[in-house]
Formats: sequence, C-alpha cells, structure tokens
Amino acid sequence: MPLDFAAASARFDGRSSALSGANHAARAARETEAAVRALHRPIVTASAQLLEYQKTLSLDLTGPKQDALGDTQQYLADLPSTLPPGFQDIAAAITGRLSRALPQLFSAIPDSLSYRYRDTVVRPTVQAVLPIYTGGAIPAVQRAASAGVSLAEARSDQVRDAAHINLIRVYFGQLAARALEASARQSRDALASLYSDARKFEAEGVIAHARTLEAQVARDTAERALDRAVLAHQTAREELADTLDVNAVQPTTPLFVRSQPLAPVSAFLGHQDRLPSSREADAAGEVAASGVDLARARYRPQVFAFGEYNLNRSDALPTEPDWVVGIGARITLLSNVDRGHTLAAARANQAAATDAAREARKTATNVTRRAWDLAESARRSFLLLDSSIAAASENLRVQRVAFAEGEATMTVVLGAEAALSTARTQRIAAAYEYDLALAGLLASAGELDRFSDYLRQADIHVMPEQSR
Repeated sequence: MPLDFAAASARFDGRSSALSGANHAARAARETEAAVRALHRPIVTASAQLLEYQKTLSLDLTGPKQDALGDTQQYLADLPSTLPPGFQDIAAAITGRLSRALPQLFSAIPDSLSYRYRDTVVRPTVQAVLPIYTGGAIPAVQRAASAGVSLAEARSDQVRDAAHINLIRVYFGQLAARALEASARQSRDALASLYSDARKFEAEGVIAHARTLEAQVARDTAERALDRAVLAHQTAREELADTLDVNAVQPTTPLFVRSQPLAPVSAFLGHQDRLPSSREADAAGEVAASGVDLARARYRPQVFAFGEYNLNRSDALPTEPDWVVGIGARITLLSNVDRGHTLAAARANQAAATDAAREARKTATNVTRRAWDLAESARRSFLLLDSSIAAASENLRVQRVAFAEGEATMTVVLGAEAALSTARTQRIAAAYEYDLALAGLLASAGELDRFSDYLRQADIHVMPEQSR
C-alpha cells in the first residue's frame, strides 16, 4: 500500500489503540466532571418495605375497678334522699341490695386487660436530603474533577505526541532502512566487481594472489553487511505495517532536510506553559490543592435539610408520622482517621506537585535546547556530506583507474570504496536524524502539528531506490 506521510498520519489517527485509549480516558474525566456538578442538588430516594409486626398492649384495671365500685356505691347510697319521702324506704331497700351485689359484679371484671395485634403492611416512602453547608467539601470535589479533566487531556496530548513521534520514527525509519540496504547493495556490487577485476589481474600476473584474497574478504564483508541491511529493512517494514495496521506499506514521502538554518533556539522556548507535561503538572497541582480543601472540610460542620413522606398512610404504624421535614447539623468530634495527619499529607502532596511543575518546565527547556542542537547538527552534517560523497566518489574513480594501470594497491582501492560507503551511510543517517530531531524539537515546543509544514518547506529529499 503506497502511502505518503499525510495519508499515513490520517490512517494512524483512526487506527491507533494508544490514541483511542487516551481519548477514552479524557472522555471519562469529562463525564466525571459532569457527574459532580449537581452535588448541591437534593438527593431524593424512594423505598418500599414489607413489614410484618406484632403489638401487645397490657392494661391494669385494679385501680379503675375499685374507683368505679366506690363511686357506684356512693351514688346508690345518695339516691334515696333525692326521692319523695313516700318512696325513700323502697329506694333504700333496692339500693341496699344493689350495693351488696356490686362487689360480686365487679369481681367478674379482670384486674388487667391484655391485647395482642399482628399485621402485614407495605410501607412505601419518599426521602429527600439537601446539603446546605459541607465545609467546602463539595467545591473541593468539583475543583478536583475539573482538574482531572485538564490532567487527562494533558496526558492524552502526551500520548498523542509520543505516538506521532513514533510514527515519524517508523515511517522515515523504513525509508532510511531501505536507503541503507540500497547503499549496502551498491557497495557489495562494487566490491564484487573489484574482486572480479582482481582475479583477472592475478591471472595476467599483474597482482599477487594476496591482493585477490584481500578483495575477496572485502567482498564477503560487504555481503554480510548487505544481509544485515536486508534484515533491518524487513524489520522496519513489519514495524510500520503493524503501526498502521496493514499488511505492507510503501512510503512515498522521502527523507527530507531543509537546507536553511533553523530559527534560533529562543524561538522554540517560552511556550512551556502550553506543553502537555507542564499542563499535566499544573493539573496535578490543582488536584493536590483540592485535596487540601477536602482535608480541611473534615474539621467543619455539615448542615443539611431532610424530609420524608409516607405514601401509604392508611397502614402506617401508630408512631409513624405521615410526613416529616427538618434541618440537621453534624460535626465529627472524634474520627478513626487522624485528620491532622490527613491535612499534613495533603499539604505535602500540594508542595510536591508545585515542585514537580517547576521541574517539568526546566526539563522541557533543556529538552528543547538538546533537540535544537541535534536537529541543527544533523542538518549541517548532511550538507557537508554532499561534498564528502563527491570527493569520495572521485577518489574511488581515480584509484580504480590507477589500480587498473598498476599504479595503486588493492588496499588503497578498498579504502576508497569504504570511504564512499561510509559517506553514503552517514548521509542517510544524517537525514533520518534530522527528521527525528526536528519532530522532537517541535514536540518539546508544543508545535508538533507544524511538522508537516517543515516537510513541505524542505528543499532536499532523499528517496532511496526500491530494494530488490
């Protein structure tokens, strides 16, 4: 599958598990932030209970029974006096008999009364709790969730930058491996030709057999170098294919070098605040600061409103209200977790996060300087190697002619061939190093998206021949 770098980047963005995982993590953080936005709202719950209960009531009737007997006897004793004189004797005789019969009548009433009741009821209720004051716990949690979003997004950007740098490495790495294989094959073919010439010259008595053996050793060494280059190219092809999730890829964007010097290193500095590493450190500091606020909230009281409504009042227990509302307050007097040590740990985490943020900016500055040095050094080396290759090629041509005329030794020719091979290899390596160092420089400055701009502005391209 022939792919230029832009198409490879687009395919990578759609297929990379690393990028997908980072995006999922960032989305999870955003969903968590959204989930805690409503912590100030009331919590309303509905519940239902199936209750089977038994109630026993006992009532002591001894006192009331004695009082009733005395009151009745007193009433009967006073009744005759309220009647006319002609009826008083008759009434007295009747009430006397009733008074004498009353103790026996009242004795039939038990001294205590016991009542037992059993029932099965369904108790559906609705409860609500509204936090009024939490000592700063809710704002601390919401602040930590917001910082968690920044933290996840910074980590996602870090993963994205690292993944794209790796794509640059394997994409242009396959091109470099292919170029090195072509260079190794070119050297092998040249030394094979030289070995063939040496055999002819030996047969003609022009050179000694030792010189032929020397050429053979050089040819065999070049053959082994070619085998290693072929294997390295195969490994690079497989790595790029795995990265892009295809069977095989043919890169069509060549290795490149921009002959113009890079902008001064100062142009790439001063952007540390927007770097993913710095943003991650700052977000971690926000999380730590929220931890301090949350630890402080454990010392403070909590105030809340609550309410409950019984949806089945007909089966309510005698002691249960139909509804209830109120305001409550709670403060922890003694905790099984030492709040002082908890607060001290939170403050230590905050101090550590502050130091980490400061160190992250220093590290980013140093990385940018080193990447600029590497990129600029690779650019200069690449440009100098053009003249080196031209000189080495001309030197090899001269030495081959001199060798054919018997004026140069085999050792000198082999040295010239080795010098040319080394120069070609260094030129390919310098171009690859420039591309990688440029990607690292842009990433360290938070400008990796500009890599394609540098690629389009490049005026030197190194496109190796298709390996056979």
